[in-house]
Amino acid sequence: MADITMPQLGETVTEGTITRWTKAVGDQVAEDEVLYEVSTDKVDSEVPSPSSGYIAEILVGEGETVAVGTVLARISDQAPEGGNGAAPAEAEPETEPAEARAAPEPEPEATEPEGQKEEGAGEAEAHGSEPEGQEEPEEPTAEEPEEPKGKAPAGETSAEASDDSGQSDGTRGTGGGGALLSPVVRRLIAEHDLDPAQIKGTGVGGRITRSDVLKLVENGGAAADAKPDAQAEPEPKPESKEKPEKQPQPEATRAETEGSPRAGARLASAPAPQAGSRDEVIPFSRIRRVTAEHMVRSKAISPHTVIAVEVDYSAVEKVRRAKKEAFRAEEGVGLTYLPFVARAVVDAISEFPHVNSSVGNDELIVHRYVDLGIAVDLDFQGLLVPVIRDAHDKRLRPIARQIGELAAKARSKKLSPDDLVGGTFTLTNAGPFGTFLTIPVINQPQTAILSTDGVKKKPVAIPLPDGTDGIAVHPVGILALTFDHRAFDGAYAAAFVAKVKEILETRDWSVEV
Repeated sequence: MADITMPQLGETVTEGTITRWTKAVGDQVAEDEVLYEVSTDKVDSEVPSPSSGYIAEILVGEGETVAVGTVLARISDQAPEGGNGAAPAEAEPETEPAEARAAPEPEPEATEPEGQKEEGAGEAEAHGSEPEGQEEPEEPTAEEPEEPKGKAPAGETSAEASDDSGQSDGTRGTGGGGALLSPVVRRLIAEHDLDPAQIKGTGVGGRITRSDVLKLVENGGAAADAKPDAQAEPEPKPESKEKPEKQPQPEATRAETEGSPRAGARLASAPAPQAGSRDEVIPFSRIRRVTAEHMVRSKAISPHTVIAVEVDYSAVEKVRRAKKEAFRAEEGVGLTYLPFVARAVVDAISEFPHVNSSVGNDELIVHRYVDLGIAVDLDFQGLLVPVIRDAHDKRLRPIARQIGELAAKARSKKLSPDDLVGGTFTLTNAGPFGTFLTIPVINQPQTAILSTDGVKKKPVAIPLPDGTDGIAVHPVGILALTFDHRAFDGAYAAAFVAKVKEILETRDWSVEV
């Protein structure tokens, strides 16, 4: 009998949420066959089976968050007599006292698994979001009437929830009826300064899901802000000097100035559109929710500004056309324009290091190394940005190889959380679709991102030996830099993209390929 445990998916990862089992109890599994999917606060990963055999037990169900090293399942050499993945989950509540099982426990057991089965694997990525668990949060409130929830400010309650979850096994929050909170949910609650006790969970057993938190954020964080507003209502006329209703205003202004995530939440507090009879409703996937949250936060934090230049790729194309077949045979990846741009960017950063930075508290943190992020599209289902470590020490060939390898790992769900953290500058490439100009959103906490657009043949003016000009057809494309105007100004950004253009147009690339 072999134990299957929660793996260490990254240096900073201490727990994970099981989003899907690909096998049930009694199924046969081969070594290295995908056994389950796990979600952390950074990435979703498919985990292969470490050995072959039959699934004897599944100890952690879909939607549950457990610490690294926790036994998830057991594999036996022989097929078990019967059973399914739900059996272990039912055995645990029977050890509790009869009084505990007589209160809120029977309802989730009777209703939630059926809804979870109907949702399928796609909903599992949303941590088992269920519309039928709305009565769950009220019962835990009745069980704990002595908690001073009405007196404590939202910020204090949120801090207590964070402390409690950290002191236990890292899987439990103080709100939501004591339900398990995934790493992503706890992070969202902390970032938006929310009180988990006031969030109505719609997941399995009343669990608070990402969609529950985001719905509250889209409504302006009404639950967390209700207490200051309630204090303002009773005394609008007699206490004219204090004007309590104006107290939230400085907080909102300060949040927008400092780039707090709550600033973006306030701006996005308009009523959500409602689907009509002719509309199709497609629930956001986990990666779409993460992307949406990240993009809104970036726009709230950074004053985005764009500078673009037109680049003549004839020097690049001459080498690329001559060497691409041999390069693919030797390296196993294609030789596109992107590695040339990446190499030019790394060299230009050495002269303009402020584009490779982050904004701190009234300071610019300049990174003296380049961890280059490469945006990868996942078949139109989402976007990930894996990172090439120490790109400043690499020439064109290893950069091209790593771009190909990271893209393949991203599309096959083989990336680890460590592959996605620590980037200092990002490249995004919409060029294969023939785009003219792309204006990307900054990948926080970075201060700049460069887009590469479609390369097309165009007539260009070229100098002739006699001093006159002629017309030739060259491959030309646009490079656009979106930068954080807090970090540096337009002249600095323009000088940087001009340097990238110069390197691409004048370097002898044959020596690097």
